[in-house]
Amino acid sequence: MTASHASLRDDYEVSIPEIDFLVGLANSFPGVFGSRITGGGFGGCTVTLVKTENANALMEKMSQDYDAKFGVKVSSFITTPGSGAHPVNMF
Repeated sequence: MTASHASLRDDYEVSIPEIDFLVGLANSFPGVFGSRITGGGFGGCTVTLVKTENANALMEKMSQDYDAKFGVKVSSFITTPGSGAHPVNMF
């Protein structure tokens, strides 16, 4: 994930300082496996893989630090992976 974000930031130049800040903060936090920009680029969202027991503390840290640096409240939520694409028997 970290290499993917670096490529999107450096090779494709679709990241912005605010996203780079969140990704850098997440990647330095205990229990984080990786973080990157997601979506179409040029702002928007990050996705971070983090141990369950560290998730709430990370969201609080991101909220506090982002607000302190940029003067904007960040919104975060926890989700879990789904089963992905697979055939569905309709009949």
